Order: sequence, then C-alpha cells, then structure tokens
Amino acid sequence: MNYTRWKKTLYYAIKPILPRSLQIVLRQIKISFKARAVQDVWPIDALSGAKPDGWRGWPAGRAFAFVLTHDVESDRGVRRCLRLAQAEKDLGFVSSFNFVPERYLLSPKVREELVMRGFEVGVHDLKHDGRLFSSEKAFLKRVQTVNHYLESWGAVGFRAGSMYHNLGWMHNMRIEYDSSTFDTDPFEPQPDGLHTVFPIWIANRSGDGGYVELPYTLPQDMTLFILQNRGDTRLWKEKLEWIANKGGMVLFISHPDYMNWPGEKKKIDEYPFELYREFLDHVRVKYEGQYWNALPRDVAKFWRRSMAAHQVDRR
Repeated sequence: MNYTRWKKTLYYAIKPILPRSLQIVLRQIKISFKARAVQDVWPIDALSGAKPDGWRGWPAGRAFAFVLTHDVESDRGVRRCLRLAQAEKDLGFVSSFNFVPERYLLSPKVREELVMRGFEVGVHDLKHDGRLFSSEKAFLKRVQTVNHYLESWGAVGFRAGSMYHNLGWMHNMRIEYDSSTFDTDPFEPQPDGLHTVFPIWIANRSGDGGYVELPYTLPQDMTLFILQNRGDTRLWKEKLEWIANKGGMVLFISHPDYMNWPGEKKKIDEYPFELYREFLDHVRVKYEGQYWNALPRDVAKFWRRSMAAHQVDRR
C-alpha cells in the first residue's frame, strides 16, 4: 500500500470516531499552512485560461457558461434541497443535485420533485467512504451498482466523493459526463488539476466513444467559508470575473448540508445561506445577458455536439 493510499485508509477509519468539531479544526490547520505555498496556482491558475482548439463560443453568443451543482452529503442536506432549489429558481437559476445512493435515505419524491421543477439529479459516489477507487478490481465490482443507480434515477452525470478519480476506469460508467475534477484545487486529497476552465473530452481506448469531463472552476463553499473562515464572496467574484474574461465555464460546488438558513441554529460546519444568495444575485445583476446558466447534462451535450471535430483526450 503506497503512502497516499495509507493516509486515505487511515483517515476514513478514524473519521467516524472524531467529533465533527475536531475534524473541522484539524482541516482548518492543514489548509492554513498549505495556502501559503499555493498562492501562485490557487484560486487562479494562469495556465487554465487557454481556449481549446476549434472553440467558437457558447450558445446564443453568451460570454461564459454558469453551472451550479450541489453535493448532498447527509440527511440534513436532503432536507434542504427543495428549499434551496426554490431559492435558486426565484433568482432565475437552475442547478444539479448529486446524491449519495448508499449513505442516507433519499425519498424518490425529492428526486422527482427536483426534476419536475427543471433541475437535474446526479449520482455522487456510492457510499462516499473513499473506497470507490481503492483498486481496479474493487472499482469494477462497485461500478455495477453505480450504473444501477444511474439507470434507475435517469441520471447521466457522476461525481466521486472527495474528488477521487481515475478517468480511464470511469469509461465503465454509463455516463454522459463526469465532474470529479477541477482546474486547480491543491487542497483536495488528489490535487491533480486539469488546468482548464473548459470542458474536455475523455475518449475511450478504441476512440469511438467517451464522456465529457466538467471540472469545477470556483472554490468549493466548504473550503472558503468553513475551512478558511471567509466571511464574504469576494474570492468567488474575482475568479468569476477572470473566467468570464477568458470565455470559460464557471462551475462550482456548494452543499446544502453546510448552508445555515435564517432562523436555524448555526453549527460549526455551516455558513450563512445569505452568502450564497448574495453571490447569485451579484451574477444575475452584473452579468445580465452575458452568461449561459445551464444544467451539467446540457453543457455536456453541447460540448459533445459542437466540439466533436476538435475533441482531444487530455488524460
């Protein structure tokens, strides 16, 4: 077992017995030390702004794509999904919600209601226990169950827990897109960024198929507001402006689990929902008419269709 795999195994073994407050404090300490060493590549990596060959722009001449995604990690998050979806819809946005199939109880009514309202549902790992990619043999066994949930939910997108990924193995998934990567995020346990703020094509070995990879390109809410204790959305706004100027894809992950709504008692791993709402309102007002707010599945479909002649596998 190599050192990285050993650390991951140890972390998931002791995580259930550590108080949540201690987990947060330890992660805050770790990220504070690392942040000093990565200022030149996070939150903006200058290498990520290059346009892909053959690029002709987003639909309807929009300047950039704006893609909202949510990873739902607990029962607490599930209970907040419909409320969050309504808040986004009130501001004129749609998003995707990624659920962990075998970590908590998920009522089909929640998924069906989200889809009925025009939102997307995706599969988020299997158990979110760090074991999905533990070995190729184990992955090929577990992926059969993942494919079952993809089919039964009518989902076409996947995201792994903690952004673990093996883009070659994932051809065994029945997906149109994956979103388990990022342009740059040195704070993730597998920090190999794709160095692009555009989608990329991941071809299979025979070259006759593949899937679209949608990297997230804004820092996660957990990183900013809980692990770094930031009290505003300035960093989101600055990077959004940079991506918009490059004509790229603004895709980011937020978690309903960590959003504290007015009237609720705030927990150590929560931040005010108002920060998220304020950011969406900023985008809506400042960039009116400039962005394409699309579901991930629609971005993948557009990329597959419009960039087919120029697709490059960048594994």
